[in-house]
Order: sequence, then structure tokens, then C-alpha cells
Amino acid sequence: MPDFRFQGVVPSGKIITGNLTADNPSDAKKKIQELARGRAFKVQKLEKRTTFLYKVQKGNDKPIEGEQKAFSKEEVQKGLAALGYKVLYVRKKMMDFQGGVPMPEVITFVRLSADLLRESLPFNEAITLLANDVQNKTLREVLKDVNNDLKSGKESEKVFMKYEKIFGKFTAKMLGLATKSGNMVEMYESTAKFLERKLEFKKQMKSAMMMPVITLVLLFAAVIFYVAYIFPETAKMFLKYGIELPPMTAATLDFSEWLVANIIWFILASIAAGIGIVAAYMNPQGKMWFDKMGMRIPVMGELMHKTAIEIFCRVFYSMYTGSGENIDVIKTAAESTGNTYFEHQIKTVTIPAMVQKGHGLHESMEASGVFTKTALSRFHAGAETGTVRETALQLANYYERETVYKLKSIIDFVQLWVAMLIMIVMTAITIVSSETSVVKPKTAPGMGSLPMYLAFGSVSFQLIRKKVTEWRHKLQRNNRG
Repeated sequence: MPDFRFQGVVPSGKIITGNLTADNPSDAKKKIQELARGRAFKVQKLEKRTTFLYKVQKGNDKPIEGEQKAFSKEEVQKGLAALGYKVLYVRKKMMDFQGGVPMPEVITFVRLSADLLRESLPFNEAITLLANDVQNKTLREVLKDVNNDLKSGKESEKVFMKYEKIFGKFTAKMLGLATKSGNMVEMYESTAKFLERKLEFKKQMKSAMMMPVITLVLLFAAVIFYVAYIFPETAKMFLKYGIELPPMTAATLDFSEWLVANIIWFILASIAAGIGIVAAYMNPQGKMWFDKMGMRIPVMGELMHKTAIEIFCRVFYSMYTGSGENIDVIKTAAESTGNTYFEHQIKTVTIPAMVQKGHGLHESMEASGVFTKTALSRFHAGAETGTVRETALQLANYYERETVYKLKSIIDFVQLWVAMLIMIVMTAITIVSSETSVVKPKTAPGMGSLPMYLAFGSVSFQLIRKKVTEWRHKLQRNNRG
């Protein structure tokens, strides 16, 4: 999240300055205007912290080029001059694009941090070591900024939450709490395990669905090509000679002609449907509906539902303390599931039931309607025995093992149904194609029904005779010439 620096003046004429973070300049302006109304000052300047390119030289040494983040060009020049450099130029970087950070990079950082902390390396030295060694440029810059902010005495939770879009909300929350907790190693270990499990599940889901989806797309394209191009060429040959088509062949030809005549509208409708689905998914209410329906899909929905509960329980275990602050823990655990419907039910049903109505954890979870009977019974037992945290870990491990086993079964199940669908489609095409083998020409007066190959043999013979006659006349003309 970018940093912004503002300058304002109070009614007494005193100049004040401050810093804030926002997603973009427009959001920064809104925040500073709200702050100005509350503190009664007038905004004079708002600057975004950006990247500047510089070239400096010390004495007769070779000039050095580099880049530095700052709020203004003058700030960079003063800083370099204070280090004894002669500033040759400082200019704003035109393409200051900050790319994303792949999840494996974040996991590697968290895992290595846990290993270094276990070896009693001070955290500031560990993060400096990792910042210098990480390959991703965006993550490298973020780690340097985090290290500088922590050295300046800023609160660790606020520092990491400023980069929640880089680390993820759960990861940023956990790393921020770990810095001021009494056991950083355990917090980093738990975070790394959670991230590794989540990434592994996504990989398994992609590998399970990738091949069936590609197969279905290719099958759909092959059927459209057959119906729109190959089949009409065969069927129209019969119509050319006045041969009556069988029912399935005639129906398929009618559909083919309709498809070819409306192919543009068919393509436009497909594109519009795709755009509509994507737009609906991007909308918060639409995504919530998709997530809700996703948990109700036969076979696959149960897996997605239990995985969300597993993630909730694992985060709940990592952050639960048994104190009044656990409302934030439940909220963070719900946000970490990645399921907006699950998160919505927890925030709008479970938490209000606990805070406003004074219900217990078990009753509030049951009211949300997103927990299985097994999870509810285990949390009820844990609440009665005072082992809620341990119960959450048991549930997380149980559902992890169950989803791993079930995912393998689902892969086999999906592959079986895809194979059956291919068989059905190919059988339908074979039946329609083989129907043409019983096609017979119309009966000529005084003649019996001739087999189809005789009719086409007669036509072929006439065509050949005509062609031979043309060649003979052409040869005679050439000889006379």
C-alpha cells in the first residue's frame, strides 16, 4: 500500500505534516480530507512516496547509478549530498510499476524466517538477510520498508498490516502479532504450515480439474466443427440427388444450418455469457452467491466446505488465547478461509450473537449455518472441558486428512464421468453418421430400389465419360494446331 505525506496549516498559521497509507491517490485525498475536517486544518500539499533514479559520484570515482524511494526529488538530493556524493542527476522513475508477489515467495520468506529465528538469530538481522537474498523485486522492497519501519519504532502489527495485499490479510496479521508475542518461532511455524497447506490444496484442485476442463473444451470444439462443417458436406450430397434423409440425419442437418446461419450470434452470446459470469463473480454479492452455491455442488462442494472449516480451525488455533480479544480472532479466521459466504455468516451471525446476545461459541457457530455437525459437536465438547483451542487443532488435522483422501477419490470420479461423456458424444456421432449407410435413392419408374452404391456408380460413370470426352476434344484441337 503506497505511502503519502501531507502538509497543512492550522488556523493559527502553524504548519503541520504527517504520513498516511492508501490504495491510491484518490483514496489518500479522501482520508486526508476527513482528517482535516476532524483536526480543523487546511491541506496544502499531498505527496506520494515514489521511486527516483539517481546518478552520483564521489571525487574521481566511477559514477554510481541507483534508485531510491522518497516523497520528493529534493529529499533524495539532500540525502545523497549528506553522504558526501556529488549529485549528477535525480529524476522520477517513469514506469514505477509494482508487480505482485507469488504465494510461494511469501511462503519461502515465512519458512526461512522461522528457521532463522529457531537458530536464535535476531529478527532485524534475519529480515535484513532475507531482504538481500530474495529474488522478487517487490517483496525485496517491502521487506526493506518493513525493516526500516520496525527500526524506527513503529508498531509491528500496523507495519505488517500496511502490506496485507502483498502478504495476505492472515499472514500480515500473524507476522505482526508474532513480533510482539512471546513466541515468534511458533507463530511463524504455524503461519508457514497454514500457507503451505493452502497452496498445496490449490495445486491439487487445479491438477484435478485442469485435464477434465481441457478435455471438455476440445470435445465441444470438435462436435461444433463436425456439426457445422463435416456433416453438412456429406448430407447435402444426398439432397443433391433428391435422396430422402433419415430422421436423425435430417434433424442434425437442420441444426447445422441453424448454427451456421447464427454462428456470429452464437459466438457473441457465448462471449457475453462469459463476461457476465466474470462480472458477477467480481461483484461482492455475486461472489458470495457463487461461494454459497459452490459448497452445495455434489461431491466437490462438500470438499470445499470442509476445507473452509479446516482453514478456519487452523487459524483459530494459531491465534486463540481464551481472552476477550478472540472476537478479532474469529473474524480473522473467517477472512482467511477465502470463502465470502462463510466469512459473511460468521461476521453477521456468529459474532453479533456472541457480542450482542451473549451466546456461547457453540450456539453462535450453529446459528451461522456454515459448520458441519461434527465440527459443532467437537466445539461444544471443547467449550465444556475448556479445551477449545486444542479442539480446533484436532478438527483442522482431521479435515485435512479427510480432504486429502477425498480429493483423490474425486479426481477418479471426475475422470470417470468425463470418459463417460466422451463415450456418449462419440456414440451419438457414430449413430448419426452410420444412419447414412441405410440411405436409398428414390425409386425410378419401372425399376426396383437400387442400392445406393449403384446410384453413385452411375453418376460417377457419367462424370468420368464427360471428362474423357473433354480431354479427347482438347487433344484433337492440339493435333490440328
